[in-house]
Amino acid sequence: MTEAEIEAEEKEINSRFNHLLKTMKDRMDKEDRDLLKRAFNLARDAHSEVRRKSGEPYIYHPIEVARIVSEEIGLGPKSVASALIHDVVEDSDYTLEDIERLFDEDIAHIIDGLTKISGIFDMDVSLQAENFRKMLLTLSDDIRVILIKLADRLHNMRTLESMPQHKQLKIASETLYLYAPLAHRIGLYNIKTELEDLSLKYTEPEVYRDIVLRLKNSQNEAHRYLSDFSKYIRKYLKEEGFEFEIKERTKSIYSIRKKMLSQGVGFDEIYDKFAIRIIVNSSREREKSDCWRAYSIVTDHFRPNTERLRDWISAPKANGYESLHTTVMGPAGHWVEVQIRTKRMDEVAERGYAAHWKYKEDSSGQSKLDEWINRIREVLENNEGNAVDFVDEFKMNLMADEIYIFTPKGDLMILPSSSTPLDFSFSIHTDIGLKTLGAKVNGRLVPLNYRLKSGDQVEIITSQKQKPKEDWLNYVVTSKARNNIKSALKSERREIADDGKEILERKLKYIKVKPSKNLIQEMVKYFHLKNSTELYYKVGMQIIDNAQLKEFMRDQNQGFYSYLRKRIIGRSKNDLNKAKKKEKEDASGDDQKFIVFGPDEQEFDYKIAKCCNPIPGDDVFGFITATEGIKLHHKNCPNSVYLQSNFAQRILRAKWVSTKKKEYSSVLVIRGIDTVGLVNKVTQIISNDLHVNIRSINIAGDEGIFEGLITVVVQDKLHLEKVIERLRKIEGVSSVERRFAERD
Repeated sequence: MTEAEIEAEEKEINSRFNHLLKTMKDRMDKEDRDLLKRAFNLARDAHSEVRRKSGEPYIYHPIEVARIVSEEIGLGPKSVASALIHDVVEDSDYTLEDIERLFDEDIAHIIDGLTKISGIFDMDVSLQAENFRKMLLTLSDDIRVILIKLADRLHNMRTLESMPQHKQLKIASETLYLYAPLAHRIGLYNIKTELEDLSLKYTEPEVYRDIVLRLKNSQNEAHRYLSDFSKYIRKYLKEEGFEFEIKERTKSIYSIRKKMLSQGVGFDEIYDKFAIRIIVNSSREREKSDCWRAYSIVTDHFRPNTERLRDWISAPKANGYESLHTTVMGPAGHWVEVQIRTKRMDEVAERGYAAHWKYKEDSSGQSKLDEWINRIREVLENNEGNAVDFVDEFKMNLMADEIYIFTPKGDLMILPSSSTPLDFSFSIHTDIGLKTLGAKVNGRLVPLNYRLKSGDQVEIITSQKQKPKEDWLNYVVTSKARNNIKSALKSERREIADDGKEILERKLKYIKVKPSKNLIQEMVKYFHLKNSTELYYKVGMQIIDNAQLKEFMRDQNQGFYSYLRKRIIGRSKNDLNKAKKKEKEDASGDDQKFIVFGPDEQEFDYKIAKCCNPIPGDDVFGFITATEGIKLHHKNCPNSVYLQSNFAQRILRAKWVSTKKKEYSSVLVIRGIDTVGLVNKVTQIISNDLHVNIRSINIAGDEGIFEGLITVVVQDKLHLEKVIERLRKIEGVSSVERRFAERD
């Protein structure tokens, strides 16, 4: 680099740091300013020789992470200082002891939580999932760790363009699967939205570009429409003496994509892309009444969709989010989402739990945070599976949508959606859960697998004689209920096994047989069990009775095991020969040499994944399964984000290299207005005009609208697109789309 370039970089670095200091001016004194300068100088020294993939000096990254922590999340000087040096211990010779000596124990503790894990984990466990578990362990001590970690991830996503494509896909999939839901759960809605949009940009780039282009084309029209609509609202609110501001916005790219998929519609059919937010300036005592008064004014002048009212003021979300949401019919027949909240509620919504520190008198928010962190501790302490199982459990229990349930005395409890009375009883107390005999919902007896809904009042009926049952595990969704049921069943199983051991020894002594270790192992093999504990349990439960024990002893005396071993070996050889024959048959089929894998473009055996049925021309990737070799998936497969996020080391880049003709099944979803002879037109075009084989067709109409599934056999993606294009031209057909299976 030239001296001029070095000087320009130094100037840019100092400019970025000075901007960071400006964002902190209302939250720091002279001592805090000195702390930030020391952290900045240490980071600049530690990263002085390092550059990012984009070619920029690495120091840009910690400065930008610190700016996000300060400006977009709103944390204090210690958190900002920690963000500046968050990579120092991992990427340089500085140690945690150095950090504690140079700063203090508190900052060293935060850095310890932020330092990435080094080491090798089991190949079946995602390293990122293990990192996520470690991060949550630290979260249970200090939430600042996870807030800084989210800022780190946000800046990495903002600068992802310089990474190779396979890294982009991996990082974006992790973000969509773990970090965006976590940001949502903590209440960082702006960060959650940006993480989702940026993830979509790399996981589905074509879809992302299409929605961005459509939004850009309709931007002026949308802006004009929202401005006109807001004028009415401003007029009516001013007449009633409100102090307020209104923010206008369109839905995020990711939320539009999500709606298109869930409703099976195109961009133009999403009816509530417009939204405004009314932020009322109100005292703490009048917050609720002012919000409802503003709601009344809006709905007096614009017809609301009653099914779209969401009241998170009377019952705030577990992450502290408070707001009223409704959708009203605006001018010119457009639906508009209206959010109503106070300035305090808006800051909590923007900055999540970080904002609670500003409003210290709001103990409810902090107690909800403490409650959520306690639930994290429960999941961490009771989880016995691998990291990927843990992450799935975490997502299910701590990031799921919520329902609001009332106790018989009217106390409010928050549970994950799809919870049952058993989940409710365990959330009250473990002893109540273990003794649950039945339940009443809204005064009516219901089965224990009944799925609760928001607003239900639940009464639990208990009995001291009741014990948990195995099928209870199929009824519950919360980790607390599941882990307590498993623990109780294990404990009961151990007690029965202990009794069974005594019974077995007594029975063997009665027939003058010494219960040796070898004999017990022979019995385990004979009864096809896993271990001696299972043997004792089955004896205790009288599943293995006297007659079976006598038969064992008779076969033992007749050299039964010699015969059994021969039979097993013979069967194994037979199975092996069958497997070889099948392998040979598979190898001679047309599936070979259509795909090459990895950077070296090697040929491997593979199978087509049934969840997405990719065909030649599709963007694909290979996934190394535990038992079935390589499975080939479409990049838009419903399982794609999950696999890329949790098993990145088992993902293989893949591409089609052969033009050899082969037939592939693909399912099309066709919708439109039901007309006479429609099915005939469809089959005529597919079979006669295009000469495509129809494997199955199922079209049903209701009140003039039809929807159907057609399975066609095509040669590749271009062939399929030709079929879709012709079908879309049929009069009355509104949409034809390729369908992928739901996620496994």
